[in-house]
Amino acid sequence: MSSSASVANENGVAVVTIDNPPVNALSFHVRKPLYEALVALRDDPAVSAIVIACAGRPFVAGADITEFGKPVEQLRAIVALLETIAKPTVAAIHGTALGGGLELALGCHFRVADQDAKLGLPEVKLGLLPGGGGTVRLPRLVGAAKALGMIVSGTPISAGEAEAAGLVDAVLDGDLLAEAIRFASEMAISGGPFIAVRDRNDRLAETDLAAFDVHAADLARKARGLEAPIACAGAARNAITLPFDEALAAERRLFLKLVAGDQSRAQRYLFFAEREAAKVPGRDLHKRKIARVGVIGAGTMGGGIAMAFANGGFPVTLLETSAEALQRGLATIEKNYAVSVSRGSLSEEAKQQRLGLFKGSIDYADLAECDLIIEAVFEDMAVKKDVFGKLDAVAKPGAILATNTSYLDVNEIAASISRPQDMLGMHFFSPANVMKLLEIVRAEKTAPDVLATVVDLARRIGKAAVVVGVCHGFVGNRMLSARGAENEFLLLEGATPSKIDKAFTDFGWPMGPFQMGDLAGLDIGWRNRKARGQTAVIADTLCEQGRFGQKTGRGWYRYESGSREPVADPEVEALILAKAAEQDVEARAIGAEEIIERTLYPLVNEGARILAEGIAARASDIDVVWANGYGFPVGKGGPMFWAGLDGAARIVERLEYWHRQTGRAIFEPAPLLRRFAEKGNWEGVVGRPA
Repeated sequence: MSSSASVANENGVAVVTIDNPPVNALSFHVRKPLYEALVALRDDPAVSAIVIACAGRPFVAGADITEFGKPVEQLRAIVALLETIAKPTVAAIHGTALGGGLELALGCHFRVADQDAKLGLPEVKLGLLPGGGGTVRLPRLVGAAKALGMIVSGTPISAGEAEAAGLVDAVLDGDLLAEAIRFASEMAISGGPFIAVRDRNDRLAETDLAAFDVHAADLARKARGLEAPIACAGAARNAITLPFDEALAAERRLFLKLVAGDQSRAQRYLFFAEREAAKVPGRDLHKRKIARVGVIGAGTMGGGIAMAFANGGFPVTLLETSAEALQRGLATIEKNYAVSVSRGSLSEEAKQQRLGLFKGSIDYADLAECDLIIEAVFEDMAVKKDVFGKLDAVAKPGAILATNTSYLDVNEIAASISRPQDMLGMHFFSPANVMKLLEIVRAEKTAPDVLATVVDLARRIGKAAVVVGVCHGFVGNRMLSARGAENEFLLLEGATPSKIDKAFTDFGWPMGPFQMGDLAGLDIGWRNRKARGQTAVIADTLCEQGRFGQKTGRGWYRYESGSREPVADPEVEALILAKAAEQDVEARAIGAEEIIERTLYPLVNEGARILAEGIAARASDIDVVWANGYGFPVGKGGPMFWAGLDGAARIVERLEYWHRQTGRAIFEPAPLLRRFAEKGNWEGVVGRPA
């Protein structure tokens, strides 16, 4: 018997243990011996019950996604086999039972779990639906409405919630395996009957199909062009309306269609890209110990960063310049946690535990006990240097010092202190306690173990970390400038903010650039332009009029009485026409295709320049930045992956066209983009941060 699926007999209860580190993925070398073991146990008169358990940290955390699309023995056959076994079968779930792992458990008569277990079907996040019968069996246990929410969101639920919903039969204390064996033995003694999940139809009979369809339609509207959520909803509906085997066959057809499509390819690519981004030289070095984190600045960004670390279990010293500012910051943090409690995403106990990790201070000396200190103060070089001068005086030897700057030269800041080897950039995205991306900016003298420590730390607080080099705006904001370089020209030539934003949302973005500007605050870009001696004739005028976006009720759009819903503003359109007249620009019709060519093609072009300069190590790193920090549609994989889908040769041709039309450097195709168009891949470019 392969060590990946071993069998032991515990007084008539057969325990099948899956052991495939690190997450017990259902790879082919696991599925084959597991199937053979279950056949033997089904026919063995010495076995009265079967427990399926896993070694290591989790239960089966899913299928092996590297095998998708290959001719392998299917999980579906194992689940179907389980349903032919007359003796009781029990899944003993610890850690996580996700995707194929949960589908395996759904093949058993019973499921028991420890208190910390999480159960879910997250395939939608890979552009797929559960392909092992999950969409057909889960509704039979938890009801169609609950199953719809779980499958379309892909979000795991706790063991307690699973028990309340009917997915788990018992949540057990103590030794899970011993308790599962006892549970299985009691079931065997009871004599049954043991009803397979496929034959349980009571919950389906309770379904209000009209209400289900309303919920499904609402989820479809939120899918923003993604195919998998809609397919998931359709498969869950099939479980209600079709006989079991027909629904199962329909699920399989939908799965095969999705797995062969561009969207799932893109989402699976991003899954691996995030893991590749964490691979940096020195990652196997001895890591510096991080026991306490210091954050300077309790405003929106500093407070969010502090929450991100507290959420990860780290004690945080939060520093402000005055007691009043500190109390405002701490009050905002408490309010944010209270909102999470009111939404049900955080318990009151967990809220109090996290708040207990904060220590407020207005004295730099209190940062002396911190192992990592991150400043999140005003985006001004003189201010940053002043802060780091104070840190240099109080931080203990070996403490890591980080700046949260979005644009400034990290090398210049590092050169201002006596320990540049301990310094780097940690560019969080707002709100920092929610946004997944973290750009880790390696300065020229950053020590390898500092970089390795922070990359590992990012994983521990749930961030998608990408190591980048030093340049103005790093990867994300530098490319954002390229994406927005034509915005004002498009407005002057005849587009409107709402038309440009619609082209973006139709593409799959959560919002367009003008809505995003209003959300972030137009004054931020205004300050940055003034610092660099740049102008934007329309945006600068709006800011001079005090139109900073949502926070002032007016920006590119108007916001009625505190609403976040943008309303087209005739005053802005009149301003655009006036500025166009001043510059003798004649308005014309501008379509969505032109908008995409003049915004997203320069985005890709700048990404190619960044790769060539070594600011990013891999094209996939750029895609991780844009998918996790800027809302690039995950179904398109990020700008560099999308360039291959859209056709790099066409992108080069259209950039050349717009370069001839305008003469603007933003359209001049980067040499690396030309090579990509010729070769069809980004390989062969080694970036500086790698």
